[in-house]
Formats: sequence, C-alpha cells, structure tokens
Amino acid sequence: MSVLVYIESWEGKFKKNSFEAAQYAAKTAAAIGTEAIGVTLGDLQDDASVIGKYGVKKVISVKGSEFKSFDNYKVAEALKSVAEQQGSDTIIISGTWNGKAVAPVLAVAMDAGLITNAVEVPSSTSPLTVKRSVFSSKGLVEYSTETPKRIIAFIPNSIGVSEGESQAEVAEGSVSIGDVPAMEVTETDRVKGKILLPEAERVVSGGRGMKGPDNWGMLEELADVLDAATACSKPVSDMGWRPHTEHVGQTGIAINPNLYVAVGISGAIQHLAGVSSSKTIVVINNDAEAPFFKAADYGVVGDAFEVVPKLTEALRNFKENN
Repeated sequence: MSVLVYIESWEGKFKKNSFEAAQYAAKTAAAIGTEAIGVTLGDLQDDASVIGKYGVKKVISVKGSEFKSFDNYKVAEALKSVAEQQGSDTIIISGTWNGKAVAPVLAVAMDAGLITNAVEVPSSTSPLTVKRSVFSSKGLVEYSTETPKRIIAFIPNSIGVSEGESQAEVAEGSVSIGDVPAMEVTETDRVKGKILLPEAERVVSGGRGMKGPDNWGMLEELADVLDAATACSKPVSDMGWRPHTEHVGQTGIAINPNLYVAVGISGAIQHLAGVSSSKTIVVINNDAEAPFFKAADYGVVGDAFEVVPKLTEALRNFKENN
C-alpha cells in the first residue's frame, strides 16, 4: 500500500512546505517498504515534476476550478478519492493552516487514525510510531496507531529539505467529490511583500522593550540582513505597535524557525510556548533576570538600542566579505 502526500500549492506555486511534505512522505515510504505518491489540486503555475527532487517518483495532478479557493471539505474528499484510486493507506500532510483544517476532516471521512504535530519521520512501522510535540512544545512523546488507515500531519520545518536531481512522473487525475458543506469566499486578505511567519527559517521579534512602534526600523534592518521575517509579542500587538499577523506565541502564531532572535521580550510562558521549537534562540535584553535567558541558546545582556545596530552592521560586513 502506497504513501500518499498532499503537495499543497498557493496560487499555483509550491513553497518550502510542499517540498518538505514530499521528502517526509518519501522517507516514510522507504521505512514502510513502498512508494510515495504526490497529489496536487487545482491549476498549477509550477511544474509538478520538480517534486521528484524530494523523493516522490509520481505525482497525480488533479485540476479544476473547484480548488481555486481553499475549501478543506473539498480537499479532504479529493484526497480520499485519490487514496482509494492509488491504494494508499498512509497519508502525509504538512501542518500548515490549510493542512490543519484538512487532516481531521480527512481522518473522519476515511475512518483513519490521525497523528498531528509530528516532528520526525516514523521510528517504527509495526505499529506505525511517530514522535510528536505535546503541551505547547514543552515535551515530546511517541504516538502509535494500529488503524488500517493512518494520517500523519507534521510540523513544518521539523525535518528540513534536501534537494536531489530526479524528476517525478506527472499524471493527470480526476476525483469524485460528493456533497460537502457549502463554503463561499467573500473576501481574501493577503499579507504581501514580506516573509510569512509560518514559512520563515529566521525570525526577528520585538517586545515592549522596544519602547514604541517608531523604533521598529532597527529590527526590520536586522531582519533584512538575515533574510528573516519580523514578529512581536502579544502586548506589542495588543497596543497596536505591530499588526496581529506578527504576534507569535501560544495565543498567536506558533513557529519553529532555524533562528529566533528575541529583542526586548521578557519571555512569558505564553510566548515561549509558541517559539520554543525554534532550533536556535538568541535573546537580547537589558534585564539579566529575564526568564527568556533560561530558554536561550545565546544571550546578550545589554541595551537593544546599542546591541542591535552593532549586530546588524557586523552581519552586513560579514555578508559583504564572504
């Protein structure tokens, strides 16, 4: 029985999450001793054969206007239909906002076991056992399922991506979508012109220690040098210094970048819950007793208004000379 992976696209284009999902599925299929098959939904601008660089040898491309706007019920029905056609008993989904909406609906439709927040590929296949994040990333636990059909939704940026040179075979497919709850998109509000937080590999974040919205320019300069996204703590967004789309933490956006730079953030437990999965945490704060230092890989005790500009300049010089 094959492993099916949902290769998500946004306005016809693939992003890092798409490739990571393909690689996760390929590694899972290898562990099980079968093949990984990708499925794309809707009209594409990108060439689906590129998915082969990440270990998936075959991609089913299902086109149709019904997938122009995201509808988790339609996507779930389409994935169920392709899984039945391909004889897939294991389905891989990236835990993006869309993926989180699709996975439980698909699990119900297929009567499948569902493991969410996975952070590694399965460590065992009999039964299928996966390590996942629990308690707002405060701990890790291994979950197992013995259901005949199973779905794994993994946390984006948890396994990384390495590119090969192969190309996937692309075949057109068709699906049967039954009666699903009607959904009408009345308005779409897109964040443009910057790196989106769920996809960011590096994030520069500010808290109340920035003293006001007018001081955010130096964080944006640091983020520009690092090719990073910008973020903020909850009090900052509540005060209107920054938009709520930049609020990271337990009640905001949970992220797990390779690098998280926290400037002027004390490190309340609610904030830590949303960023503690970051691979490397750097804290800059003038309070040596700030709780965030306990979670930091690197800490700088100092005035952010002196440290950040010097750090930005040092990084800029490093990039220019290397």
